[in-house]
Amino acid sequence: MIEIIQGLPENVVAVTVSGVLTGEDYDRVLVPTIEDKVQKYGKIRILYQLSKKFEGFTDSAMLEDTKVGIRNFTDFEKIAVVSDVDWIINAVKLFKFVIPFPIKTYRNEELAEAKTWISE
Repeated sequence: MIEIIQGLPENVVAVTVSGVLTGEDYDRVLVPTIEDKVQKYGKIRILYQLSKKFEGFTDSAMLEDTKVGIRNFTDFEKIAVVSDVDWIINAVKLFKFVIPFPIKTYRNEELAEAKTWISE
């Protein structure tokens, strides 16, 4: 399940994920939110939190995540990934050198720091 995190600048798409993330979650919540913000602001920022209640991704969610990343690659100004899942943090750290915008990782207890950084 994806929920929008409120209280951040308008050019930020901030979400928290809990339970099992599905492709339908992307289609219903994340994709329309990103498309709306890109239309309004051009470049946007993403704060993507996998909460302590996150259980995993379905195959369709992984596919949708890839599509969103490819389709909006030039629309992102910076991304903060918040997670306690080591393989996700390691994957972000591995690929951040080929991503043309700043991307930082945080643990869930550092969510406030991630919100500050994404808002700067």
